[in-house]
Amino acid sequence: MAAFTAQDVKALREKTGCGMMDCKKALTEANGDMDAAIDFLREQGLAKAAKKSGRIAAEGVAYAETNADATVGVVIEINAETDFVAKNDEFKAFVKTCADTVMNQNPADVDALLACKAEGSDVTVADLLQEKIQTIGENIKIRRFVRFEGAVVTYIHAAGRIGVMVKFDTDLADKDEFKTYAKDIAMQVAAANPLYLDEQSVPADVIEHEKKILTEQVINEGKPAQIAEKIVMGKIGKYYKENCLVDQLFVKDGDYTVKKYTEKVAKDLGGSIAIVDFARYEKGEGLEKRQDNFAEEVASMVK
Repeated sequence: MAAFTAQDVKALREKTGCGMMDCKKALTEANGDMDAAIDFLREQGLAKAAKKSGRIAAEGVAYAETNADATVGVVIEINAETDFVAKNDEFKAFVKTCADTVMNQNPADVDALLACKAEGSDVTVADLLQEKIQTIGENIKIRRFVRFEGAVVTYIHAAGRIGVMVKFDTDLADKDEFKTYAKDIAMQVAAANPLYLDEQSVPADVIEHEKKILTEQVINEGKPAQIAEKIVMGKIGKYYKENCLVDQLFVKDGDYTVKKYTEKVAKDLGGSIAIVDFARYEKGEGLEKRQDNFAEEVASMVK
């Protein structure tokens, strides 16, 4: 019996952009292990690195907000079953209530949030959630959130498809020019989808894994083993530039990296700016989307 299904082949094709037969071969070599199959395709030079985001989406919203003086920020993801419900005013109000509760009560995790009294209400978030499930008629789940304190900025892209929050260490937070710059950095995070803040933030095991994949790739391309290490180190440098926020090219001015642009803005304004942390939530990343077949649904209703 095969260790994988046709749906696995389809999913691997969607994640890597490789051909159906290549995906089938990769899953065969990997005995059905999806991550190992991706590695196999990359070793063969057939696929680029598959980021953990960008997987099949579920519905819901990624929402982000700060308090009035932008010293506390929250980004939260709450899922629903359909896009229709995600646009519902009652659902959106519930999302904001949850974000306000996180901001003002600082729960440690989702379970702690559920136990909090909902902002502006006499009931817990868990009770309010159950009420919304009953009235809206769909399953709703609070999936994750993060809260930052300090100089923060938030950005919501495409009506809640992506929520971003960035934290800065700066003495320029009250300047309008800084606020414009900070919003641009949040938009950079939304558009370029960095995985890490800087090179020091990349776990050692991630780099070792990349080196292994890239070494196999270089050798499979026919390059001599004695120069493979030098080529791989060059490719690792490219990995940093693509995946570390401060090393990425600034999307609004490709003559600068984010780090160099930050230094320029700080110098122009006569102060200091450092990007400390960021969070980027894309609704439904890593979740399977419900597959509805309208024809089958109608057929079942008339049986």
